[in-house]
Amino acid sequence: MDFFQTDLVEIQDDSLAKIAVQKALNAYDKCKKPVIIEDDGLFIESLSGFPGPYSSYIFNTIGNNGILKLMGDNRDAQFVAIIAFCDSSNEPTLFESSVTGTISKNIQDGGWGYDPIFIPEKQNKTYAELTNKNKLSHRYESLKKFASWFNSKRE
Repeated sequence: MDFFQTDLVEIQDDSLAKIAVQKALNAYDKCKKPVIIEDDGLFIESLSGFPGPYSSYIFNTIGNNGILKLMGDNRDAQFVAIIAFCDSSNEPTLFESSVTGTISKNIQDGGWGYDPIFIPEKQNKTYAELTNKNKLSHRYESLKKFASWFNSKRE
């Protein structure tokens, strides 16, 4: 397995799955080898799922301060991650996981992206403050699903 870095066109869509499929097909087309790509988003209940699939753009535009200014009383949220595996020009296989939690009232130190404001369920600290964040993350769960599927295909 090799790491292949390239610029991919990322479509704008309300569906993480559609974005992941397009990115995987684009990546496969560029390197002509099996690829794994990941896409994710933060979905905030009181904001009707915003920023969702637009999380990166929104973070770069208004940041965590902007998100906190938009928040109402309902602070429920979830991080969703999709791993897409593509080994041909056929439709990629998707692996989705989510972690529910809440948006903190203040920005905590550390982490990156929305880590300083997202508190996973059953935790009292944000992702940024957790030493075991990687074992609790939406990406980790999606990668576990992919690894299980991939290993079963090799048997």
